[in-house]
Amino acid sequence: MTFNPVYLFELSLTLYFAALIVSVTELFRGTKTTSRIMISFAAAGFVLQTANMALRYMGEGYLPIASLHETAAFFAWCIVAIFLYLEFRYMLGLLGSFIMPTAFILMLSSSMLPRAMKPLPPILQSSWFGVHIGLAFLGNAAFAMACGIGVMYLIQEHNLKAKHVHGLFKRLPNLSVLDDLNYRLISLGFPLLTLAIISGVIWAESALGGYWRWDPKEVWSLITWLIYALILHVRLTSGWRGRKVAILSIVGFAAVLFTFFGVNLLIKSLHSNMMD
Repeated sequence: MTFNPVYLFELSLTLYFAALIVSVTELFRGTKTTSRIMISFAAAGFVLQTANMALRYMGEGYLPIASLHETAAFFAWCIVAIFLYLEFRYMLGLLGSFIMPTAFILMLSSSMLPRAMKPLPPILQSSWFGVHIGLAFLGNAAFAMACGIGVMYLIQEHNLKAKHVHGLFKRLPNLSVLDDLNYRLISLGFPLLTLAIISGVIWAESALGGYWRWDPKEVWSLITWLIYALILHVRLTSGWRGRKVAILSIVGFAAVLFTFFGVNLLIKSLHSNMMD
């Protein structure tokens, strides 16, 4: 009797939900204990999701990122991976309150999509497949973290201006730390997205006979790339920092989400057809 990987997915979804509940609680009455509990739930969910992906890989023979169910779950996995790294590296405090909702919503969306394991379509049977998708979602995960940091920055700035210097203000990192981390995350995500687009272009030429087809997914990926290129440009050349960059990082991630969900679900796209 083989173990069905769906059970691991459901368990990881449940643990992410538990992490979400604790993270919301932590936002209002957080302590070091609630923070540890939240991180423990998230880490346990991450381990189980990794095991689920490994079992799907063994069952399918390729990295499980070929369907909308798999890509939504993989997106959540990348976000949680970077979140856990940042927590252990910087111990920011309250970061999970702004990140776990996104990871859980992605996993919940994934749970509502068809989960059947199917043979990989011929067009996806390329070494560029895993490279392109992996780079894209790792970059998008970094942008998700930058968005969460941007929201934290705006809240902390509001508290400072309103002179609410207790409670949540004391538990959030200072503005300079948040601004610097926002920049580091965008600086990580941008080259990953750039490499994802380049690998996608090379793959398109070999698989479809053309580098660029103006497919909606390609167009919105380019729009997203331009937004983050603008953020880095104005920061490096015009000295934009703080509030403006925080807002742009939120706008950029909104474009990321539309590129993933909006194009796949609302617009007819070659990429969407390949993942049906």
